[in-house]
Amino acid sequence: MRKGVKAVAVGGVCAVLVGGAVYGGYSFVSALSGDTVAAGQSVQVKTGPPDAGEVKDASAEFFAAWQKGDATTAASYTNFPDAARELLFSYGHDARIAGVRVTPGEATGATVPFSVKATVSYGGTSRTLAYRSRLTVVRGTNSHRALVDWAPSVVYPGLEKGDRLVTGESAAPPIRAVDRHGAVLTADAYPSLGPILDELREKYGEQAGGTPSVELRARHPETDAPDTPLVTLAKGRPGTLRTTLSASAQAAAEQAVQRFGESSLVAEQASTGEVLAVANHRDDAFNAAFLGRLAPGSTMKIVTAAALIDNGLATASGPAPCYSDLMWEGETFHNLTGMRPDQGATLADSFSRSCNTAFIKFTPKMRDETLTREAQDRFGLGRDDWKTGIPSFDGSVPAVTGPDKAADLIGQGQVQMSPLNMASVTATAMTGRFRQPVLVSQRLDHRETARARGLPAGTVAQLRQMMNRAATTGTAAAAMSGLSGSVGAKTGSAEVDGQAKSNSWFTGYRDDVAAAAMTQEGGHGGDAAGPIVAAVLRAAD
Repeated sequence: MRKGVKAVAVGGVCAVLVGGAVYGGYSFVSALSGDTVAAGQSVQVKTGPPDAGEVKDASAEFFAAWQKGDATTAASYTNFPDAARELLFSYGHDARIAGVRVTPGEATGATVPFSVKATVSYGGTSRTLAYRSRLTVVRGTNSHRALVDWAPSVVYPGLEKGDRLVTGESAAPPIRAVDRHGAVLTADAYPSLGPILDELREKYGEQAGGTPSVELRARHPETDAPDTPLVTLAKGRPGTLRTTLSASAQAAAEQAVQRFGESSLVAEQASTGEVLAVANHRDDAFNAAFLGRLAPGSTMKIVTAAALIDNGLATASGPAPCYSDLMWEGETFHNLTGMRPDQGATLADSFSRSCNTAFIKFTPKMRDETLTREAQDRFGLGRDDWKTGIPSFDGSVPAVTGPDKAADLIGQGQVQMSPLNMASVTATAMTGRFRQPVLVSQRLDHRETARARGLPAGTVAQLRQMMNRAATTGTAAAAMSGLSGSVGAKTGSAEVDGQAKSNSWFTGYRDDVAAAAMTQEGGHGGDAAGPIVAAVLRAAD
């Protein structure tokens, strides 16, 4: 909370107390540029929200200076003049934008919409730049002047803190991305691919054989995000980049994630690790499908079951009693509401019902590093060595003690995964071989992909049996209903502090396709993530 001056009532009129000097409804302070004051030079100031006249005057002064290319003066009419000056200066110099004409619209309260027309030029080529934005006028906390409330988006929509505008040759030539069958992939047709295509262009533009464009771009120096092209002055020649994606699977994924907000999905070909689809339905451009770091809930029981079998602690047909609740080192673990205890349950029974306590019961029999080693050595997780072709997260399964050791077994605690990771887990479970997921063939850039031991044939057979049972008669049956072929699945519900509903997770396979999805605050695994995965499994080739 900012420290401002104190408002007091004097004779029924609001007055401002600054250094003890109050004069009727006004206070006398001095004003410099922006929201600063200096001693010894008093001016009469107002308090409260700016009135209509002040909004009009403050915005007009800002617009006039901006149109003249006077960054310093324009910035002085904002409440953060240093930040405003830097961006406004780059607007005229680095971005090479001139001839600015601003047309204000009708103000709504303190907010003024406006349109901008200008010319951006480079190397003898010019293009018209036209867009709409808005600003809000506020009362300066210290100066009490009516000032433009500074945000980079005032200058250009979508700009965020630290962003800059630049015009010049693109850092990488444009690409013509195509799917595994040669179908062209665009952000217009497949919105989730927008940020991903930018990443692919940045990394593979030169190798794809194109020539650079001349562009006005938004640069994001405070993040790892690639530049965002805004206006093309001269088109470069795009090089063709073949991806592993399937246009039909991608289309199904785009449609499926739209059913639930904050959802992400990855589908891959299990026999190769090639990514067939990646989709996100989010308010931001974050690729949560590849970079998300969230507890995966009971989908993690695939890895846990594999660890139990590989270490001789359990078998699919061996005992794994389901208790109503169980305590480990001071923390009580429960099952989903309504689940009946079953003292005679096998591991396959408890897996298909997603009984938490059956897995928690094995905690004292496992070493602190057992789950970590299984995840790393067998499933290729948590070693920070995946090279998919774009930035990705390869999971985290740390060796822990205390209550988190038990919680990790059911995908809570300190375990973190993305849909990409869980799709890979499912592919490894159904084939026995770990094949690191890829979006672009490693033959293009000769990068070395991650390796892991994979699973013994006996473990694979038991995992497939348990996942098939979950998909046909267990917690995943409703979502997987109607899917033909060889199928298997696992549901997950991950509780998160501060959320009213758990995150919904679901992973499954059908024939040679493995897929996983996550919906934040989606509830049970079969409620939101399940239908997303099932829709893609139906369509994937």
